[in-house]
Amino acid sequence: MKTQEMLSSHPRKSQLYMKKLTDCISECIACADTCNICADACLGEEKPQMLVKCVGLDLNCADICQTTARVLARQAGMDMQAVRLQVQACAAICATCATECQQHAEMHRHCRICMDACRSCEDKCRQLLSGL
Repeated sequence: MKTQEMLSSHPRKSQLYMKKLTDCISECIACADTCNICADACLGEEKPQMLVKCVGLDLNCADICQTTARVLARQAGMDMQAVRLQVQACAAICATCATECQQHAEMHRHCRICMDACRSCEDKCRQLLSGL
């Protein structure tokens, strides 16, 4: 995995457990991609007006996950309080987005996939938080 390889090569060694860190970064990136695609798929549905809340949460979740991955990848001058708050925010939006997608999961496969990605990301964020 390139993320782990890059972090291992960094002159400032991470203050965080490397496996939890790289798992969280990877899940955040995957969740961001999944949420963006789910939002787009919702807009492509026959009645997208029924999915407005889902689209909004998908886009917010994608932005927060992407930002979280970026914050976690920066090792130089890492502010642990800021990291903790960012990862908490990511876990919270993932939980909220998963709950919304669950409401549409039976009808829309993309929402089911997104729900699973959000739950996985939330779990990795919480695992990382347990070590902070």
